[in-house]
Amino acid sequence: MPNTYVVIMAGGSGTRFWPFSRVEKPKQFLDVLGVGQTLLQMTFDRFNEMVPVENIFIVSNSRYNDLIFEQLPALKKDQVLLEPFQRNTAPCIAYACYKIAAKDPGATIIVSPADHVVFKERAFLAIINDALKTAKAEDKLVTIGVTPNRPETGYGYIQYMENSNAKVKKVKTFTEKPAKDLAVKFIESGEFVWNAGIFVWSARAIKQAFSQYLPEMAEVFTGVAKHFYTQQEQKAIDEAYAQCKNISIDYGILEKADNVYVVLGEFGWSDLGSWRSLYEVSKKDEQGNMVKANAMIYNSTNCTISGPKDKLIVVSGVNDCLITDYGNAILICNKNSPTELKTIVHDIQVSKSSHFL
Repeated sequence: MPNTYVVIMAGGSGTRFWPFSRVEKPKQFLDVLGVGQTLLQMTFDRFNEMVPVENIFIVSNSRYNDLIFEQLPALKKDQVLLEPFQRNTAPCIAYACYKIAAKDPGATIIVSPADHVVFKERAFLAIINDALKTAKAEDKLVTIGVTPNRPETGYGYIQYMENSNAKVKKVKTFTEKPAKDLAVKFIESGEFVWNAGIFVWSARAIKQAFSQYLPEMAEVFTGVAKHFYTQQEQKAIDEAYAQCKNISIDYGILEKADNVYVVLGEFGWSDLGSWRSLYEVSKKDEQGNMVKANAMIYNSTNCTISGPKDKLIVVSGVNDCLITDYGNAILICNKNSPTELKTIVHDIQVSKSSHFL
């Protein structure tokens, strides 16, 4: 697919996986599943089946430049787009899509996070191909919707308009991380899918969308375009980001646009956004414990236990606990309290103990 490009977003700090994921080496650069590949490498290989290496671009924070080339040595310098600081997904996507469009105005672009896992690769690629056909044929912004199996409050939801058995359906509404009772209603209605955060569109369509819904950002990156693929690019991008608002592509464009469509699919997807999601996709013992450590376990159920192989972790008489030992930190907490870890990391930041993050 010579006119198809892939943008992999790899700039997150991965705080919900602390202490395994750290600021200097967040989860996308780690072998979270214990399969011998990092999440970034798995994502790269997945899309490399569809497009040549030279058509894959990585967007990340400048502090991770060396890590990216270490893990993906086949990339050239122009394929790694470095953000000076985080500004959410809209500037990240604008940077990549405007740069690709400068090289190939007829491009069709797939945008994907680096830290998601797909267990059914064939099914996933088939769904992406359906989205590509739509994006190539019409100026539609296509997102991938995952069939939900529980009322999850940590994901965004897409409500779509029923259109017989059509693979591509028009999006009616987006709802970001609803409360539990609302998530239950979404599942019961059968009209909602999880927002996987994977997008497909033509360079023309996404540039039109930026011009219409985020015109100031469109103006910034249009001005930067003359510096793409030159030695002045990084300096121009650093200045451009200082002018960009901190906003997601969902809030900035997708919730406002009237040409957004969704392709439904089930392909063994998880965003691996937290210890909880890792527990859900991992093998457990007969007592429901996920163990990625040298551990001895007694009278304990439904726990997540992880740590280095050269340290023994003994667990006795606890249930629903997250017990993890990495580097200079040990974390023990209730694994069913997703907001608790966010508070912990925040408090460490406030205490100026950054060497623990």
